[in-house]
Amino acid sequence: MAGDRAAKSRGGSPELLWMLWYVCRSYTQRRLIQEKDTHAGARWLRCGITLFAVITLIMDSFKIGYFIGFSNCLSATEGIFPVTHAVHTLLQVYFLWCHAKDIIQSFKTLERFGVIHSVFTNLLLWTNGVLTESKHQLNEHKERLIMLGFGNITIVLDDHAPQCNCSTTTLCSIFSQGIYYLYPFNIEYHILASTMLYVLWKNIGRKVEHHQQHKIPFKFHGITIGTIFGLTVLTSTIAIVVVYLIQIGRSKIKSELALTMFYIYAISVLTLMCTAGIVALLIYRLEDRSLDNSKNPARKLDADLLVGTASGSWLLSWGSILAIICAQDHPQYTWYNLPYSILVIIEKYIQNLFIIESIHQEQEKVNDDIKTLRIVTISRENTLSLTPSFKEIYNGTVDADSGELPCLFNGNVKESSSNGSLEEDKSQVFSPVIHSTSDFSLYSSNSVANNKRRILKNIAAFLFLCNLSLWIPPAFGCRPVYDNGLEEIVFGFEPWIIVVNLAMPFSIFYRMHSAASLFEVSCKT
Repeated sequence: MAGDRAAKSRGGSPELLWMLWYVCRSYTQRRLIQEKDTHAGARWLRCGITLFAVITLIMDSFKIGYFIGFSNCLSATEGIFPVTHAVHTLLQVYFLWCHAKDIIQSFKTLERFGVIHSVFTNLLLWTNGVLTESKHQLNEHKERLIMLGFGNITIVLDDHAPQCNCSTTTLCSIFSQGIYYLYPFNIEYHILASTMLYVLWKNIGRKVEHHQQHKIPFKFHGITIGTIFGLTVLTSTIAIVVVYLIQIGRSKIKSELALTMFYIYAISVLTLMCTAGIVALLIYRLEDRSLDNSKNPARKLDADLLVGTASGSWLLSWGSILAIICAQDHPQYTWYNLPYSILVIIEKYIQNLFIIESIHQEQEKVNDDIKTLRIVTISRENTLSLTPSFKEIYNGTVDADSGELPCLFNGNVKESSSNGSLEEDKSQVFSPVIHSTSDFSLYSSNSVANNKRRILKNIAAFLFLCNLSLWIPPAFGCRPVYDNGLEEIVFGFEPWIIVVNLAMPFSIFYRMHSAASLFEVSCKT
């Protein structure tokens, strides 16, 4: 273990030197115009990785405190590693905030080496976090299997506690327990950093098209229903996880009730998610909008990660289905695992289709007829009141401060004077403008399009919160695929645990990556 820590510390040193060199060189050349990829390193993504980085720094401080408590029997590398890791985290977050969008055109060979080294360093640290957290989960899993009465499985508990007493027992206990609750955020931090750095690596030497996408701000307006339903699912998930962790392993009856409760809850949530995804796909099928197939490394990586990481859950689900079919004895709670596993496969397939199609949708173009449309109303004071079209208000093309606006006067277009008053003809009488049927059809089609957009935004918001909700249980130890016990009997304890430990990290990352993609869909829709 000490050798692994030392190797990882040495592995991060070249990356730190390269990042420092790149930051300094960029600062000296800050006056030069550098091309940027507006699709890469979105602000909300950088905010998310900063949050994970802050929690990672807290975890490093816990590790330092744990090392101080057990300093008599721990290697010095156990204390050096969290300090080095904290420095690496701070520098890397600054680097990603300032340079994630860069398109590097100079020193390309050196930069490619530096960036890809950073990618694999983060993947190495991600693997280290996954293995450490898996060892902790495996110990708890063995204890729960003993409580469930699976005596025919050979179980040997592995105690990783240091072979000496802590100088402050209470603090050491807090540190040791707290570290494992913070590991999920550390794991997500490193995998997100590696994906952002990979996009930067793909952009080295790239020729950028100049019709870049404009910034799309997030607006809460219009997604109230989806947010309310999503927050309800999120609150329920937290309650379910708390009850599950309290009840599982207490006794055989309580453990079976906890598993049954989780399966019923998950089946309900997955059914709602499948329904929402199908509705969204049907709306896309009814729309006649072309897809954007232009070259985009960030978007391609998003789609590849969605399909690739979903395979982890699909592997576990198919394993559970085969175990239920092949098992000779079926405890009652295991039957709930069958619809749950089937729904996991279906839901991820539907959700992947929705996300991939959403991020490839071209932005809707504004109809010229709608742009030129004006509504004229006659006030009682015989003055004209201008009302821009809804489409102009939506796109922000109306200039309220402009002094010259076209007005309809007896069916003829006249310009207002500089002081805002209209030329009046006393011999003529004001008459309201009668709109043609085509004008109203434009408003009607625009209203239908807005309703569809509102539905899609609510679905994206609902699925975003649902994916955050489904990320919480496996990330914090609520893993029925561990505690079910049926798969271990059918496949054997060690083969199934190997499969779970390989597939579970991808399953957890899928939910977080889906949530990030759905947030982007909600902003774009």
